[in-house]
Amino acid sequence: MLGVPPTLSAEIARNLTLRQSPTAPAGEIYQGVLYDALDLASLDPASRRRATRRLVVVSALFGALRVNDRIPAYRLAMDVALPGTGPLARFWREPLAAPLAEAAGSGLIVDTRSSTYAAAWTPPADLARRWVHIRVPGATHMAKHTRGLVARELCLMAGAPRTPRALHDALAWSFRVSHEEPSRAGKPWLLDVTAS
Repeated sequence: MLGVPPTLSAEIARNLTLRQSPTAPAGEIYQGVLYDALDLASLDPASRRRATRRLVVVSALFGALRVNDRIPAYRLAMDVALPGTGPLARFWREPLAAPLAEAAGSGLIVDTRSSTYAAAWTPPADLARRWVHIRVPGATHMAKHTRGLVARELCLMAGAPRTPRALHDALAWSFRVSHEEPSRAGKPWLLDVTAS
């Protein structure tokens, strides 16, 4: 049901004791290609503070988290449909609407989510004009790696870009970047990013 191979049954067993499990910051719990590229532990103190303010992680279990929110280790993906709950992306749409709009503040919404996680929240029309979706051509592994590098780069920037074009220019120092304006109202700017 969770789409996890039998070789990871010990990780699934942890789901049964989540309420009693030890916790750690989400930035330490989450692992994989994207988080390896983000490499929060190696950020200097100022960049780490920016990471705790700027990054929001969409979670299949918790909805939305900051990297310093404490959580237990768990195994659950957004593309799962649970009995009595249904598809998780659809389940989270209403609960995430207000908190993610608030988290967006007045700056750019730089969206590095995969399509599976993007299905859990779409910025409303009043926010869509400052919504930039990071699109990475190529294989999934490289896409995750590049998204992690983009998130890291945003944490390293002392000043946050205020427009999609300013984001394009800022990222162009470290990546090959091209952009497309929204195809219609309510759609994001698209920023195609390739690691140099």
